Amino acid sequence: MPAADTPTAIVTGASSGVGLHATQALVARGWHVVMACRDLGKAGDAIRRLGIDAAAVTAMHLDLGSLDSVRRFVENYRKRADALEALVCNAAVYLPQLDQPMRSREGYEISVATNHLGHFLLANLMIDDLKQSRSPVRRLVTLGTITANTAEFAGRIPIPTPAHLGELEGLAGGFKAPIAMIDAGRFKPGKAYKDSKLCNMIVSRELHRRFHDTTGIVFNTLYPGCVADTGLFRHTPAPFRALFPPFQKYVTRGYVDQALAGERVAQVVADPGFCNSGLHWSWGGRRSADGTPFAQSLSSQATDQARAERLWDLSAGLVGLRG
Repeated sequence: MPAADTPTAIVTGASSGVGLHATQALVARGWHVVMACRDLGKAGDAIRRLGIDAAAVTAMHLDLGSLDSVRRFVENYRKRADALEALVCNAAVYLPQLDQPMRSREGYEISVATNHLGHFLLANLMIDDLKQSRSPVRRLVTLGTITANTAEFAGRIPIPTPAHLGELEGLAGGFKAPIAMIDAGRFKPGKAYKDSKLCNMIVSRELHRRFHDTTGIVFNTLYPGCVADTGLFRHTPAPFRALFPPFQKYVTRGYVDQALAGERVAQVVADPGFCNSGLHWSWGGRRSADGTPFAQSLSSQATDQARAERLWDLSAGLVGLRG
């Protein structure tokens, strides 16, 4: 259990990749990190491999693809009686080679269930915990992706099967078989991932609109750069895994390594320069450790207020939130 004056952050998906390195960077800043992971053994191995002080972290089980698991995690966290200064919604699944949709325990397509609905429920349940902290630093930070925000390309680069939520017909239809896409269209696994990340960015803005003025909690998203060699891509074809990192390093020049990406997450969570709420943070000269952070604009899909309110209401219904 951390000391009373030690700030605490929950980081989902903290056993590998960006989440793990964000954990390391937060610990280096004097934070205690609750590593919310599906595989606690993997989390323990990661702590030892990176030499993270075991006393500065706590591993707790969380499977975002199960709404019951999300609720149990919140209950178990509250039993610890720890304050909470930050929630980092980092975990994601990406399954681009599926021919047929995988389903969550509740029957929802797994990418949207994990990346969007699980985080949506977790964020809503933990708003009260963030409210109760006496710390002036209280933040809810969500990882976005460039492939779900066409504004980052300024129309210069076409994105295959881009994120598009339609009129949310799939969510309105209950989002169970045979429905597998938010827009109720044909199942496209790569698009399902992009759609879920677009939902993350929309929900963060809606959290800001609903709660920032009354609570003081800072709600932001970020894209730290293309971390092309994380486990997120483990289900992609082998040639893609081999070629994607050098392509991002030498062609697009958008590549950042896992440590730098984790450092950027920690900046948005903990540093004073990121205290404005309702923003999407990105970095100029993304490969550079001294790249300049700036507030990146979001696409019209992400900023449509009517769509945001409808997404919120439909998502609340699917995860069992009312009122």
